[in-house]
Amino acid sequence: MVPELLIFRRLGRAVVVCLAAMALALTGLVAFSGASQAAAQGPCDIYAAGGTPCVAAHSTTRALSASYNGPLYQVRRASDSTLQDIGVLSAGGVANAAAQDSFCAGTTCTITRVYDQTGGGNTLVYQGPGGTGGADTAATATTEALSVGGQKAYALYINPGNSYFADSSSGGVPTGSSPEGEYMVTSGTHVNSGCCFDYGNTETDHHADGNGAMDAINFSTECWFGGCSGTGPWVQADLENGLFSGGSKAWNPSQVSETSHFVTAMLKNNGTTQMALKGAGAQSGSLTKLYSGSLPSGYNPMHKQGAIILGSGGDCCQTNHNASAGTFYEGAMVKGYPSDATEAAVQANIAAAGYTTGTTNPFTPGAKVSLQATTSCCTGAYLQHDTNDDKVVIAPVTSSSTSTAKADATWIVRPGLANGNCISLESANASGSYLRHYAFQLHLQPNDGTGQFAADATFCPKPGNSGTGYSLQSFNYPAKYIRHYSLTGYIASNGGGNAWDTTSLWAQDTSWLAAAPWS
Repeated sequence: MVPELLIFRRLGRAVVVCLAAMALALTGLVAFSGASQAAAQGPCDIYAAGGTPCVAAHSTTRALSASYNGPLYQVRRASDSTLQDIGVLSAGGVANAAAQDSFCAGTTCTITRVYDQTGGGNTLVYQGPGGTGGADTAATATTEALSVGGQKAYALYINPGNSYFADSSSGGVPTGSSPEGEYMVTSGTHVNSGCCFDYGNTETDHHADGNGAMDAINFSTECWFGGCSGTGPWVQADLENGLFSGGSKAWNPSQVSETSHFVTAMLKNNGTTQMALKGAGAQSGSLTKLYSGSLPSGYNPMHKQGAIILGSGGDCCQTNHNASAGTFYEGAMVKGYPSDATEAAVQANIAAAGYTTGTTNPFTPGAKVSLQATTSCCTGAYLQHDTNDDKVVIAPVTSSSTSTAKADATWIVRPGLANGNCISLESANASGSYLRHYAFQLHLQPNDGTGQFAADATFCPKPGNSGTGYSLQSFNYPAKYIRHYSLTGYIASNGGGNAWDTTSLWAQDTSWLAAAPWS
């Protein structure tokens, strides 16, 4: 048996619970006990647990807290100017892109607003006629389709002439010298040097009101003070009257170009003495601390005004046009100065969300796939067969795992043995053996050619029951889906007489990311 399975299956039940609780505590999440696990978390849940609650949260791709079940954004179709809100597939889940596709069929749509998920009223509205007023227009809604956890979503793809703004006097956004943190997921492949692709705190009057009147993340190839090293794009701080790569007008040599398709950018500012910049690829990897130190001279204390900008600088766009280009997937602003541990947990949550380009079906026959758990306790675990017996379990797999462990967690997609419109999953390292259920538990067994085996080994991919990833429906028990429960694989219904049919976390436990194959 591989070491990961020894850890997960041979340690006593109480020890497993203890280890899980310790791991989750390190990221500010809620531990689990027994067979129950922590509910799915979003970045705003993590910030709140760290004592720095979100005061604004925006995304066109997913909910940023586990309980959010409202609209993400609004689209307007060109054919009749009708408006439509686009929500999530389920609470805490991914955007309902199919609703946008249906509404916009045969015409074009623009994104007219991005809703504040905190309930604080800080909804971003485009800066143009019919929006918040101004000279800009709303961004086209369909420029970039992508996948989040295997589900289709759309980006807010901003070109020059598009920008968004929010100003709610009761919205709770920090003002003056109050501490603040913020992040956004953006793209290193759609950038320019125009002023200024920002997300964050800005002036309420659309004017450049002096040093410290802004506190926004900038992501661009713009080199404000000159002397930049590399080609960018870089994570910088727009504090008004300058984009800062560090704590002065001089170029910060610790800056790095962030060129991944999906990039996490972070800024925090305590308002009086210090700030920090961080960046990372949003699909994996830990944050890089680009700068942590004193505020630039002349910016202590800050004079934040509490409006929010997206896609432009603070003195835009009432009589002029935004000159910047950039992509926005999600972002949030928080009250207080987040800890490094909180920010690391937010980055881990973003990576686990499963951002990928395109919307290719991962279950095309002949493709290889690894199935990653989405319940927050187990996001590093994958569905795999146990080399010590024929049971199917979940256990961690990492880049340092053995080649056997990686192959155990890799499946070859085959046309469904009982129905070609569905799929069967053949082991990558046990040719001719398939994942099948027997007495509702999952096993890896050789195909014996019977109709019963074919039916037991056939599953139909569906949108994830939690709104994330995919759920695999049993062909011959359509009310049951592949689920992990107490680290073991079953087919389970949402309620029933078996322990693994418990409704607690059923939606999360039956939702899987179709991850890149380990082998």
